[in-house]
Amino acid sequence: MWQNILEFFQETGWAGFARSEMMVFGVIPGEIIMLVIACILLYLGIGKKFEPLLMVPIAFGMLLVNLPLGGIFSPPVDGMPGGLIYYLYYGVKFGIYPPLIFLGVGAMTDFGPMIANPKSMLLGAAAQIGIFIPFIIAYYLGVAFPSLGFDMKAAASIGIIGGADGPTAIYLTSRLKPELLGPIAIAAYSYMALVPIIQPPIMRALTTRKERMIVMQQLREVSKTERIIFPIAVTIFCGLLLPSAVPLLGSLMLGNLFRETGVTGRLSDTAQNALINILTIFLGIAVGATANAAQFLQPRTLLIIVLGLFAFSCGTASGVLLGKLMNVISGGKINPLIGSAGVSAVPMAARVSQVVGQKENPGNFLLMHAMGPNVAGVIGSAIAAGVMLAFLN
Repeated sequence: MWQNILEFFQETGWAGFARSEMMVFGVIPGEIIMLVIACILLYLGIGKKFEPLLMVPIAFGMLLVNLPLGGIFSPPVDGMPGGLIYYLYYGVKFGIYPPLIFLGVGAMTDFGPMIANPKSMLLGAAAQIGIFIPFIIAYYLGVAFPSLGFDMKAAASIGIIGGADGPTAIYLTSRLKPELLGPIAIAAYSYMALVPIIQPPIMRALTTRKERMIVMQQLREVSKTERIIFPIAVTIFCGLLLPSAVPLLGSLMLGNLFRETGVTGRLSDTAQNALINILTIFLGIAVGATANAAQFLQPRTLLIIVLGLFAFSCGTASGVLLGKLMNVISGGKINPLIGSAGVSAVPMAARVSQVVGQKENPGNFLLMHAMGPNVAGVIGSAIAAGVMLAFLN
C-alpha cells in the first residue's frame, strides 16, 4: 500500500516541482514563482480591472502552463494527442487570431473624427516614434551584450510594444521572435491597462496650463459616403504600398466596412461581440501559456518590460510634442493633449486626453478630437508592423 501511495505522490504536481528545470536561487522551483506572478496578474485584472478581458485569460494561461506535469502545452507523443493549448496556439503561430481580432476592432471603431480632421493622422503617425526609438536601443543593447539575444527581430518585437496595440504586438512577435511572446504580450497589455496612470504625468510635463486649457472647434459631420469609401480606399492604398500589412489592416478595414455600410448589421454585430470574445479567450490563454518558467524567468524578461515602458512613454511624448508644434502652426487652435492619444489604446488613450484637459478647463471636451489620432494610431501601428515584417521576415 505504501508503495502505491509513493507512486501516486510521484505523479502529482507537488513532486513535479522537485524536478523543475528552473530553480531560482538554487532552491525555489521557477514554476512556483510563475504561479505567484499569475495570481498577481489575476488580481490586477479582476480586482483592479486592468484590461480584464485579456489580462484574466493571459494570467490563467500562465497559471495552467506552470502547473507541473499538467501537459496542457505538450506536443503529441507516440500517437497520443497533445495538450489543449498546444492546438489553440496554432492560431497564434500561424497568425490567425490577431487579424480576426482586428476585424472585431474595426467593427467597433468610428473613423469619423479622423476623417473630419485629417491632420489628426499626423499625431497618430508621430506616436509611432515610440516604436522605432526603443527598436534601435534594443538592437544596440543586443550588440553590446550578446548574451541577451536581442537581434534585429527581437528588437522589432520589443519596439512594437510602444504602439500600445496588443494584437499587433502578438502578431509581429509570433512572426519574428515567438520565444519572446510571453513577456512582450504581458508588457503590451499591462501598459495598455496602465494608460490612465502612465500618460498624465508625461502630458502635464510637456505642456503648459494654457495649452491644456485650449478649446478646439467642433468637428464637422462626416457623410455616410465618406465613411464607406474610407476603409476601401485605405485598404487599396496601403495594401499596394505595403503588402505585408494587409492581414492586419485589411481585417481592420473589413470590420469597419461591416459597421458603416448599413446593410451588414448581423456581420458587424458578430464581429463586435461573439467572434472577438471567442478569439480573445483563445488568444489570451494561448499567449499566457508561452510564459513558462524556463523562458520567462530570465534577465532579459525584466529588460523587455523596462524597454516596453520606455517605448510606450516615447509614443506618448512624441504625440504631445507634435501636438505642440501643430498648435503653434495653427495659431493656438490645437490642444496638444490630443497628441497623447496617438498610441493605439482605443478608446482609453482618448479618454485620458479628455480627463487631463477637463481638469484644467471643466468646459473642455476633447474626446472626439482625441479619437482622431487614437484611431490613426491603430492604423499606424499596423503599418509599422508591416514595415518591420517587410524588412526582417
